[in-house]
Amino acid sequence: MAKHILITGGVSSSLGKGITAASLGRLMKARGLRVTLQKLDPYVNVDPGTMNPFEHGEVFVTEDGGETDLDLGHYERFVDTNLRRDSSVSTGQIYSTVIAKERRGDYLGRTVQVIPHVTDEIKSRILALADDTDVVITEVGGTVGDIEGLPFLEAIRQLRYDVGRENICYVHVALVPFIGPTGELKTKPAQHSVRELRSIGIQPDAVVCRSDRPLSAELKRKIALLSDVDLEGVVSAHDAASIYAVPLLLREEGLDDFIVQRIGLDATVAPDLVDWAAMVNRAIHPDDVVRIALVGKYTSLPDAYLSVVEALGHAGVKHGVDVEIDWVSSDDLVDQLTAERTLASEHGVLVPGGFGVRGIEGKIAAARLARQRHIPYLGICLGLQVAVVEFARHVLGLSEANSSEFQPETPDPVVHLMADQHSVVDKGGTMRLGTYPCRIVPGTTAAAAYGEPVVYERHRHRWEVNNRYRSRLEAAGMRICGLSPDERLVEMIELTDHPWYVGSQFHPEFQSRPNRPQPLFDGFVAAARDRMLAQAGRLPDPATMQELSA
Repeated sequence: MAKHILITGGVSSSLGKGITAASLGRLMKARGLRVTLQKLDPYVNVDPGTMNPFEHGEVFVTEDGGETDLDLGHYERFVDTNLRRDSSVSTGQIYSTVIAKERRGDYLGRTVQVIPHVTDEIKSRILALADDTDVVITEVGGTVGDIEGLPFLEAIRQLRYDVGRENICYVHVALVPFIGPTGELKTKPAQHSVRELRSIGIQPDAVVCRSDRPLSAELKRKIALLSDVDLEGVVSAHDAASIYAVPLLLREEGLDDFIVQRIGLDATVAPDLVDWAAMVNRAIHPDDVVRIALVGKYTSLPDAYLSVVEALGHAGVKHGVDVEIDWVSSDDLVDQLTAERTLASEHGVLVPGGFGVRGIEGKIAAARLARQRHIPYLGICLGLQVAVVEFARHVLGLSEANSSEFQPETPDPVVHLMADQHSVVDKGGTMRLGTYPCRIVPGTTAAAAYGEPVVYERHRHRWEVNNRYRSRLEAAGMRICGLSPDERLVEMIELTDHPWYVGSQFHPEFQSRPNRPQPLFDGFVAAARDRMLAQAGRLPDPATMQELSA
């Protein structure tokens, strides 16, 4: 029978439940166990696909097309596994299913209630992941005490009767704040949080204490005594130099040993963390710094681009550099002069995905400057589309070229709505979503990055490059370097007279791993590093070398 680790949180949101879950997943997998993870989200939306990035942050896309919470990205990166849409469960999904069953008569006329019908549906989602795996790690979103989270907490309380108490470990993440004026760490918030959890019938086996500094043995004993938790189950999860150091921290605190013993797994097998520790060491001791301008629409909330940020960091680790991100709001790039002043000294320019017309001209200005000044450029989804619009305007001379998303009446819609999207009415879950194949054109920058003829990447878009303009774009120097197997969809573009200028219609960031950076990010950061070294006089200028070779 699969073992279950159930993670709850108290006192405050954004404490690090997701990182705790992902770190435990890493530790369990490093022991040779088969691990899967799941997030239970209390919001009533069916999924975060239609939610505002300023409110919710990034929408992470699974390989089977699920639009999910950003914590699934952490799970995949730490455990190095591809999850599916059933690893993301929301209140909206649960109630939609329960109501559909009631309408079909599945409940045989009974009164449908939160207990047992809603809680049974939640438990069924957890148990559905238990086949062919050793450990299921389930994170309950929100904070203990929130009204909307009560059905999930009740479901995981009941779960011990379904699978046996010996197969479950409850882990509670709580805040232990440092009070500056008194110079003390205070345990009362954690104590109250555990008391709230116990009041609804869940006794935690372990308490992960989030703080900005390590907890003393005395404070751990105090929390253990007042929470009725074994002393070995109270661990310090203080701030680390890198989120990827957290598995090592929890290992040092002995949390994985405690959990393994609690749920009856083989405690004699130590996790193999040699490669992981070496990666973390490289991450926190870089040789150089490269500056990447991330030109986006949601830059006031970095979580809106979380996977992009992490993918840049992964490539930085490989190349021995710290990737310093300069957050540039595309709204602020009001003209080309502003773009010049803001971006000319950057080592690379990245334009990520997004929707809506706001800030588009600033993104186009960024793509133009990167093209003209030979600054390494990576355009993702919308970033590819604005690169095509910019090229059409300033190289092909189509001054009114645009995407029909932003200007429906443009005479030159170089980017337009995909054919199968014209009849779509509902907005949720109706884009081109999930993994699709892309055929790489030999002899291109993309081919050099990937090293294989066909790749599989994840998508989330409605608009595409208009095939009517493909031949004109290519004749002028924009190479279509990636295509769908039937050659109907443009998947990647690059410039032939530029050191490194690539756009992808898909989202490469979703498949990057800390010890295996995604190839496009790998190539982009390498090009940015070369520009940095050239500016420092430690390497010939890449643009000059390209001109000489030509």
